[in-house]
Amino acid sequence: MAVIFFALTIVLVGAVDAEISCNVTTFGATGDGVSYDTPAIQQTIDSCAAEINEQDGDDFAVVIIPAPGRYLTGTLFLRSRTILHISPGATLLASPSQDHYPALESRWYLILAENVSNVGITGSDVGYTEPNVGSDVGIPGPADVGATSSDVGVIDGQSCKFVESFNSIKNVMVSWNQTGACYGDECRPRLLGFLDCDRVHIWNIQLHQPAYWCIHVVRSNNISIHHVSILGDFDTPNNDGIDIDSSNNTSIYSCNIDTGDDAICPKTNDGPVHNLTVSRCWIRTKSCGVKLGSASTSDFYGLRFNWINITESHRGIGLQLRDSGNIYDVIFSNFNIMTRYYDQSWWGRAEPIYVTSCPRSPATVVGSIYNVSFVNITAVSENGIFMSGPEGGLLRDLMLENIQLQLQRFTNYTGGLLDYRPGCQGLVDHQNSGIFIERISNLLLNNVQVSFGSDLQRPFVPIEIAPATIPESIEFVDFSLFYQTSLG
Repeated sequence: MAVIFFALTIVLVGAVDAEISCNVTTFGATGDGVSYDTPAIQQTIDSCAAEINEQDGDDFAVVIIPAPGRYLTGTLFLRSRTILHISPGATLLASPSQDHYPALESRWYLILAENVSNVGITGSDVGYTEPNVGSDVGIPGPADVGATSSDVGVIDGQSCKFVESFNSIKNVMVSWNQTGACYGDECRPRLLGFLDCDRVHIWNIQLHQPAYWCIHVVRSNNISIHHVSILGDFDTPNNDGIDIDSSNNTSIYSCNIDTGDDAICPKTNDGPVHNLTVSRCWIRTKSCGVKLGSASTSDFYGLRFNWINITESHRGIGLQLRDSGNIYDVIFSNFNIMTRYYDQSWWGRAEPIYVTSCPRSPATVVGSIYNVSFVNITAVSENGIFMSGPEGGLLRDLMLENIQLQLQRFTNYTGGLLDYRPGCQGLVDHQNSGIFIERISNLLLNNVQVSFGSDLQRPFVPIEIAPATIPESIEFVDFSLFYQTSLG
């Protein structure tokens, strides 16, 4: 099986040169976990930033959160040319009180950077160096990537304090919806936000229990996120791992993401996403491991995903186009995927690969998906591959190459549903298919193997080509089916 390598060119500083460092305890922070240290920490950031920005050059000011200590805080605002350093053994705790966040819902973050450049967050004493993306190959395990809490600092969103009712299927969350600016229980603070920024660095840190999205990067450029561990509550909805929204030139490398909602989720609310590379990551989620969309008003292109391990997830790779943007020039390669059913309240039906384009509402003119490849992918799943284009339109120029899919059951959840959510047809009762193809033109299946375990609760159609597909444009090269009497 061929191995695919990618290179990414991003304009980032090669290392962090810290000429100025400021300790938050000097400004009165206690780190006792009870007193609010927001004023002291913010004063430290502002003072340190003012001093470094009086100087020319690319040096950074480092704001030190020292260990030991648990520093309780509301929203902190980062400044240009500053690095927030949570020392190994220190924890930054998010306030659960709405009074400690800005008035506008769009600014509800524990740490917020707006219109700044050369800014970062780390939990390591090691200075920033640009990771050698592409130097490591192989599917990573959970211990191979991310950061460990024993040698890095922690930012804790305290999501348990935002739970109204704990439920092993899905927690019921507190809502801060007082003005109608957000929807129901999605009205909670995110953990880290970078809005309209340039040259963003997040490395060697653990991010615990975000109450809502964990890392949110919006309309920004030149972003590096590496050796980050995101440990969310598996039962909390909408606690996405990394959301890259309308931002470009991004590298996500060697991250461990264990969370309830979508793990890595590019969006295009306010502009395109291009030149994004994700490599060497381990993912577990009750939603989708890697998802494009569903917010998709602009284009996604020039995206590369490589050496990724997705396990115990409700969906593996998802393309969820619901708006007027397009998805093209995207390659997913060298994936190991294990998907299973969870409760239907979570989007997903255990599809290892999911590609859909359909309008969010009757008034939406949905975009196109084309020139997308899935290469060198091994999957064990309770459900098959699902690919569906819009009514009156087609997905086109797609490739499945070197795919090994093994279908078997792990749970007692009922199968046999097609999931078109959000919008479209919703959940549709349907037979199970190893590969479901609907409204597609020019699809190549090259060296694709589908095996069916003996424990499948309902019969599977090996491959289903739905009406409105152009069957003569689907090419099978070395396509194999296997039926097992036992799995071992």
